[in-house]
Amino acid sequence: MKINVRLLVLLAALIILMPMADAYAAEDGFTSTYTYNYDYWGDIRESPDAYRVSDVIYSSTLGLEKAMRSPKSLFVRDQDLYIVDTGNNRILQLTKIGTHFEMVREIDHVTIGADQMEAFKAQSDLLKNEDGSDYTDENGSFYLKPPLGSSADRGPMVLTADGVTYFNNPNDVSVDPDGRIYVADRDNNRVIVMDKDLNYLQMLTKPTDSTFDQNQSFLPNKLVVDTSGRIFVLASNINKGLAKFEADGSFTGFIGANTVTYNLWDYIWKSYFMTKEQRSQQAAFVPTEYQNIYIDKEGFIYATNISFSEYDLLWDNAKPIRRLNAVGSDILIKNDRYPPIGDLQWVEGSSDHGASKLYDITVLDNDMYVVIDQTRGRVFGYDPQGIMLWAFGTSGVPAEGAFTRAVSIEHIDKDLIVLDELNSTVTVFTPTEYGNLIYQASEQYLLGDYDGSAQTWEKVLQLNANYNLAFIGIGRSKMRTEQYKEAMDLFKMAHDRTNYGRAFRYYRKVWVEQNIWWVVVIIAALVVFFFVRKTIRKMKWEVAAYEHSKVHK
Repeated sequence: MKINVRLLVLLAALIILMPMADAYAAEDGFTSTYTYNYDYWGDIRESPDAYRVSDVIYSSTLGLEKAMRSPKSLFVRDQDLYIVDTGNNRILQLTKIGTHFEMVREIDHVTIGADQMEAFKAQSDLLKNEDGSDYTDENGSFYLKPPLGSSADRGPMVLTADGVTYFNNPNDVSVDPDGRIYVADRDNNRVIVMDKDLNYLQMLTKPTDSTFDQNQSFLPNKLVVDTSGRIFVLASNINKGLAKFEADGSFTGFIGANTVTYNLWDYIWKSYFMTKEQRSQQAAFVPTEYQNIYIDKEGFIYATNISFSEYDLLWDNAKPIRRLNAVGSDILIKNDRYPPIGDLQWVEGSSDHGASKLYDITVLDNDMYVVIDQTRGRVFGYDPQGIMLWAFGTSGVPAEGAFTRAVSIEHIDKDLIVLDELNSTVTVFTPTEYGNLIYQASEQYLLGDYDGSAQTWEKVLQLNANYNLAFIGIGRSKMRTEQYKEAMDLFKMAHDRTNYGRAFRYYRKVWVEQNIWWVVVIIAALVVFFFVRKTIRKMKWEVAAYEHSKVHK
């Protein structure tokens, strides 16, 4: 009986400690996380840590009187970090000093100047008295009508007499290089643009264009701003793509509409076996909405999508990550065996172990992009060719580096910053030596330092001998220096058929150019040989025929 009790206690301890295996304190004081990649056959291969937790930002560390509640988004401009604290209707501006972040200010309103008041009221939907005059209270505050479809118990929005209007359920923020702040003020049905001192500049409301369904509320969830001041808004209930506003606030249509997703069997059944009445009662095949957007330094918009059929993932029909050009076409490069979809192994139909739901994305200055998976709290990094660099992280574990509901990711330099909505925390990840070497090798190759890139990839292989991208990286460098035979051997080790075929074509071309005279001589010799042989055989045949004819005479 004593042995059984001890076994039960040991088993219970193991069950408690097992989840902690994905996040633990390393010898250098950083929190380590389980890091892995996939091999050619799609099997998981553990690897050294590419990132480690260097800081966790809590409400208490920022000295906030009101703790963060349901924060929805992050934004970075230079060394400033903006946290959209949606539950408290505010935006927190932090700045990075050394290795830590310090609080700068809370942003929860915009101030409207007296000369702008009438224009603002004209653009807003004001409550009116019976005589048609603006509805105000004894303090002189103006009251704006609640947006269409909003909660009835929320009451009207307020514009105070001194021209201050507050945010209501802000969902996203962006800041341009000139310091202008753009807020997706969702439940106020508007995008507010203000200067760095929080003075009102512009307001975007529901477009009156016929392409925008006038029965729908304008509920801006996410937004990005390009270098020309154009604003791209991702709004709820809009499946036509991103709403595009010019710098002057004029609406110019939608770009990048998501493709229609449907099950083939459902399509056949609905198209050929249902009556017209039955089809009218079924949901139509319509494009899905994007989940998040990000604009890179070149002005391309990256968009994530979490609504798709799991079956379509491996065949690149789902496209959970897209890179949109100016006309909205997807130009994301995918040169790996599998498209960038997060985990390659999952349990179909499972909420906890199902396919990755790539919720948000950020793009580094070296064109590497990183996405977060809400299914398992993982972080996936990809190079510009769509090849997975690494994956790490976990969910449901009470430890640093683990997430309950990761909803946003940003970066400062190569540090990654992840926002957890349920825990109301911001986790900062710093690259390890291994991670920095991967970045360095890729950047050296892009800058034309092929020898240096190959040497750095050799260092990566010393830390992880099973890293296929290192073989590919060295092979690419060898190709650039016309060492095609060596490149072929490296690509073969990485099972990279595409690059192997390309190296083989160059190798064959060079071999032919170097040996063309020998080839010509051999071919000429063969031609002469066969010609002489044929002539001799013909002569022998003629002699034999002549002698045969003489015998018969």
